[in-house]
Parts: sequence; structure tokens; C-alpha cells
Amino acid sequence: SVDCSFSRGICDWKQDADDDFDWNPADRDRGDGYYMAVPAFVGHKKDTGRLKLLLTDLKPKSSYCLIFSYRLAGEKVGKLRVFLANKKTAPVWEQNKGKDERWRTGKIEIFQEAETTNNVTFESERGKGKTGEIGVDNVILISGLCPEE
Repeated sequence: SVDCSFSRGICDWKQDADDDFDWNPADRDRGDGYYMAVPAFVGHKKDTGRLKLLLTDLKPKSSYCLIFSYRLAGEKVGKLRVFLANKKTAPVWEQNKGKDERWRTGKIEIFQEAETTNNVTFESERGKGKTGEIGVDNVILISGLCPEE
């Protein structure tokens, strides 16, 4: 498995230059490292910020599982979507509100065809809310199918 978390991960993360705002590091509650977040008040309604995970060395014709922690805290905070590079048009995962402020786990299966997925994009879309944030943390890529709970 490959640790792509932000504090000590070995993966290559890039801010998208063509979006409306950047994701920023935020300190974890327990103080051990940080996660990436977009506060609710950044930008205008429907503005988006994209954070790209560049993937190299994925084998063709294999499957992988991307596991990550996410949080949508606050009223009308917006949407969090995940896109795979070879399926640009539609998100492979989307969440538009949290039941509470807690961190949850997201999982996405990545099936490699002959052409491999070379990046995964985490996109946050600004909602109407003025408080809260969208956060992503503990991103891990493992080979094989996603484990059941």
C-alpha cells in the first residue's frame, strides 16, 4: 500500500492552477500532522478548488483501492467530488453534506485498463454556507479490490 497522506506521505500532490481557490493545510485536532481543507467562506457559490494526486507506476490491467478520510462540516458547506483522470466527465464519488462534523471513510475502486489512470482529483465546490469546512485526510492507495467493512 502507498501512503499518500499529507503529513508524511510519499505521493505527489498538485494544486490545480485553473480552478477558483486552493486547498490549504489545516492542523489536526490531536496535533499530529495536518490534513487538507477548504473553509466554507472561501470563494463564491459554485466556485471549485481541485487538488490532484498524481499516480505513477500503476500497473495496467490491475485494480487498486483508494481509501481516504473526509469531512463536510457546517450547514450548506458544499460538495466534495472525486474524479479519475481517464473518466473526466463524471465524478466517481460525490458527497454533499455530512450528518455531523465527524470524519468518515470514502473508498473508490480504480480499475486499470490498457491506459492507466494517472491522477485522481479531489474537488470541493463552494456551497451557500458561511461556516464549516470540507476536509480530506489519510489518503492511501492499496492494490487489489477495496476491502469490505
